[in-house]
Amino acid sequence: MRAIIPVAGVGSRLRPHTYTLPKVLLNVAGKPILGHILDKLLLQGITEATIIIGYMGHLVEEYVRSHYNLKVDFVQQNERLGLGHSIWVAQHTFDSDPILIILGDTIFDVNLSEAFSQGVNSLGVKEVHDPRRFGVVELNDRFIVRLVEKPDVPPSNLALVGLYFIKNTLLFKQCLNTLVTENIRTRDEYQLTDALQLMIDSGEIFTTFQVDGWYDCGKHETILSTNRYLLEHQTSDVSVHDCVIIPPVFIAPSAKVSRSVIGPYATIAENAEVIDSVLKNSIIGDNAIVTSSVLDQSLIGNSAVVNGTFSVLNVGDSSEINKS
Repeated sequence: MRAIIPVAGVGSRLRPHTYTLPKVLLNVAGKPILGHILDKLLLQGITEATIIIGYMGHLVEEYVRSHYNLKVDFVQQNERLGLGHSIWVAQHTFDSDPILIILGDTIFDVNLSEAFSQGVNSLGVKEVHDPRRFGVVELNDRFIVRLVEKPDVPPSNLALVGLYFIKNTLLFKQCLNTLVTENIRTRDEYQLTDALQLMIDSGEIFTTFQVDGWYDCGKHETILSTNRYLLEHQTSDVSVHDCVIIPPVFIAPSAKVSRSVIGPYATIAENAEVIDSVLKNSIIGDNAIVTSSVLDQSLIGNSAVVNGTFSVLNVGDSSEINKS
């Protein structure tokens, strides 16, 4: 089976970090978001992938090729015209075999065998309090009858979580082509949900599978909450001389940490330095330097320098903040 992973977006809600790095390469609990996704796929036995790139796509390709032994096709989406369009430009990379579409800003923790074993198309869903910012599923018994993208009046509270198992890929391709050739748009974009709705309208059967382990990485606060969850479920015994470590934390082997209190829920990435500081519920990027600081709920970008700051910070790559 092949996984289709669209990662062409600019990640505007995660600026300033995404000015210099694609969203899927932001570090969460010790590795990029995309690394967590690919690790999960390998555990499910999926070893082929199509990764749809756009914004700073060369960095995505460099990361994957240097860290993973996967059969991967990289497809450039030159125009950001929606999720349906991104899959449409990559349709030449898959044939009649089933595919799994995974959105690139979602880390999931689910056994996909439930979806694969049903013998029909199946979409991952989760009940949410306010489904208006998601694609929403309407069911008749256990079968999907309607998909609505970001509805003002949701037909249910079952939100699509970014996992789509497509068994009938030939019909799927036909519906993608219909979407684009007939210029069927919602909110001025070619939506994946509209292509799937065309399949449903033609009589194709869709079911759902429950995804409780769904961790969004689309905003500053959700990246930190996902970091907390992943650290809680990692098994690591971290000990640093002359430091107080309050687990769970991740400290990269190449990081330098001294005379500091680290944790809980702190990630310190490769070659970062943390000295004379208190750090919790935060992510420190590669090669960043934090000294004489107390940080909470903070994202510090790669190669950034923070000195003498007592606050919640959101600092982009190669920036410098000093408190006199």
